[in-house]
Amino acid sequence: MLKFSPILLAVAWAVIMYYVSAWRTKSEMDKKSTLLNDPPLQALTNQMADALDLSQIKVHVYEIDPVNGLAVPDGRIFITRGFMKKYYDGDVTAAELASVIAHELGHVALGHTKRRMIDFSSQNAIRVALAMFLSRFLGGFGTMIAGALTTMLAARLSRKDEYEADAYAAALLIKSKIGVEPQISMFEKLGRLSGDGGQPMAWMMSHPKTADRITAIKKLRNKWQ
Repeated sequence: MLKFSPILLAVAWAVIMYYVSAWRTKSEMDKKSTLLNDPPLQALTNQMADALDLSQIKVHVYEIDPVNGLAVPDGRIFITRGFMKKYYDGDVTAAELASVIAHELGHVALGHTKRRMIDFSSQNAIRVALAMFLSRFLGGFGTMIAGALTTMLAARLSRKDEYEADAYAAALLIKSKIGVEPQISMFEKLGRLSGDGGQPMAWMMSHPKTADRITAIKKLRNKWQ
């Protein structure tokens, strides 16, 4: 039993830190967010709500500058003020922003946000176990290799989640009569802004390559339509 205690401690510590982080995140977002109040965008979220047989979809605006959409473990959806500024400046359309909301809804509906606690705890335990084993043969390099391997695993799981959320969003956008064209054009804009050429190797990325995501969405569109 004693030889497994470091792993159990790692899992316990990961769970504790997850809850502490979740509490801090919730407190931060409660203080720095307000409900979305934009009639054109809300008209599109209402279309998605009707498709899902919901009374409404609540979206919160998170008052930070980076361009991002977020889904948190309690199920709330956030669009950053930086993203809203792009929208108000005309760089992003209401339909394109709605596609981001649909993607974040996918993370919530598919259980990605809640599952990440289990994934994080498991990855921490795997990292400790690998480090213990490899260090017996490789010394300090064992810990480095264990960290690299678990990082690759986390990136692969994250990319899988992104593809699943993209597919959910595509289905919802089609059912809502919005279509996937705004979803595709949103990715094209993000790709130009981020510059895929400067991104790390695909297997180390937490998000799939933009071009690969667009290809997957087009395949789904052709299949469904």
